[in-house]
Amino acid sequence: MARQERAEVTRAAILEGAARAFDAEGYHGTTLGDIVKESGVTKGALYFHFTSKEELAQVLIDEQFSVLDSAADVGGLGVQSVIDILHRMARQLVENVQVRAGIRLVTDQSSKTGIVSEPYTKWIEVFRKCLVEAQQRGDVKADVDCERVAALIVGSWTGLQLSSQVLSGRADLPERTTLMWQLLLPSIVPPRRLARFHPEGSTHVLERTPAAGEQGRP
Repeated sequence: MARQERAEVTRAAILEGAARAFDAEGYHGTTLGDIVKESGVTKGALYFHFTSKEELAQVLIDEQFSVLDSAADVGGLGVQSVIDILHRMARQLVENVQVRAGIRLVTDQSSKTGIVSEPYTKWIEVFRKCLVEAQQRGDVKADVDCERVAALIVGSWTGLQLSSQVLSGRADLPERTTLMWQLLLPSIVPPRRLARFHPEGSTHVLERTPAAGEQGRP
């Protein structure tokens, strides 16, 4: 195995091990020793790829945005894009420990070390842009404030996925996400356009979501 390939395999193992540790114990309950043990690598190998626990945590926090890679697969950015992004996130939270750990890390760091707002503001901006484009096409009502609706979507789905975690281990998260959109769409989409959108997600969203690293390393 070539040196670069070995380095990539080691880095992937560290991220996977760190994700399992953070997902199980949270940021403050996890030590570098825990990550080394979960990863099956030496401490020297860990420090070769990552300088600190904080850096590892940030890489995993950023992993949640990997779902944006295919956000515009069908029909460009718009209302359906936002629906599909959240359904991808729902699936990733069940299947992908790296995304799951990243979401937990945001919550842990906000509660222990001060407000961590960047992931929330980034999602709000992504959704605002999608809704503005949709509004320009007539798919969102003219009197809708896209920024406020984007913030509402982020806040609502954050609470929804947390309650789903407690009540069902997120097993019912896709169903809850669909219900959220069934209730929200009539408030923001003109009646004549409602039939265009699928609150359960587009057909391609139901296909397998690539795991972390399958489309390149984070």
